[in-house]
Amino acid sequence: MLALRSDSCDDHVVLVIRSDVHAAHHCLELDGAELIQSWESPARAEHVDVAISAAENFVLEEPDPFDRSAAEAVHHPEYVDFLSTAWRRWTAEGHRAPSAMAFGWPARRFRDVRPRNLEAQLGYYSFAADCSIGAGTWPAVADSAAIAQTAADRVVGGERAVFARCRPPGHHAMKDQFGGYCYLNNAAIAAQRMRNAGVGRVAVLDVDYHHGNGTQDIFYDRSDVSVCSIHADPFEEFPYFLGHDDEVGADAGAGHNLNLPLPRGTDARTWFATLEHAGAWVESQRPDALVVSLGLDTFVDDPISHFQLRRVDFATLGVRLAGFGIPTVLVMEGGYATEELGHNMVAVLAAFDAAG
Repeated sequence: MLALRSDSCDDHVVLVIRSDVHAAHHCLELDGAELIQSWESPARAEHVDVAISAAENFVLEEPDPFDRSAAEAVHHPEYVDFLSTAWRRWTAEGHRAPSAMAFGWPARRFRDVRPRNLEAQLGYYSFAADCSIGAGTWPAVADSAAIAQTAADRVVGGERAVFARCRPPGHHAMKDQFGGYCYLNNAAIAAQRMRNAGVGRVAVLDVDYHHGNGTQDIFYDRSDVSVCSIHADPFEEFPYFLGHDDEVGADAGAGHNLNLPLPRGTDARTWFATLEHAGAWVESQRPDALVVSLGLDTFVDDPISHFQLRRVDFATLGVRLAGFGIPTVLVMEGGYATEELGHNMVAVLAAFDAAG
């Protein structure tokens, strides 16, 4: 088993892996009855990059080349192949629409049979009408995965913590389905990358407003990667069909999955009390490394979410995450108050660094 150092050669530098490849991807989503440009926009990452560039003690690096095997370690290979070829197939078939998007999905009492038709496969491999595929989608998706993969490699190489500024996000992406703005599961890729490198046990802590259904799906029957998620109650909020508190893992993974759903309008005091519960559970799993699905759509002014955290609370979050005292990959997930996202992200990262 590989033993990781919890200190780096410079404890006062935050290493950030990022790139600009994401900028060509901006999917369409069905919002109510209207087809709109997604809330998950290129400006999200751009605001984060600007805020990080203006802050002290951040070092920015480009990712290493995408290793497809890192994605196929947590996703079905045929699903990865679908994502990588969908846009080329769409244009080759003569479609003029700017994005490829599903309009039908297998539902209860349908058969789980993979269709041959591209339009049908768009439904087979997705679970929500908020993810389309355009010309820039696969390059952005692969690059986002490469960022997570590189961050994990740097932690294995001795960094105390690395921020993976991923876009698009990933925690909703399941073994063989995309949705919730997510195509490949960046947090899962980072966790598995560390496992493959010899790290004994990994914990994933998801603090995004929405349940990380994809991460749960990928590791649900495993004991080597434990998954804990604090999120809005799925009886009320997306993704609706996973994230309940009775989902505790299956087979070898029994007892290694913890969901902590909270009602709409949850305030910071309640949220942080829940974080302490989550933290104690994560520590009980005795992980050798931590992956944080760092979604900041818990912000009070987030336009599509309904918790009440403020910027000062994100600094508190950073201190608590540093308190685990183990090597950590922080992976960017949601956060749709676009102009505030960068400042909120820096609040987490700077506090994490200062507390380390």
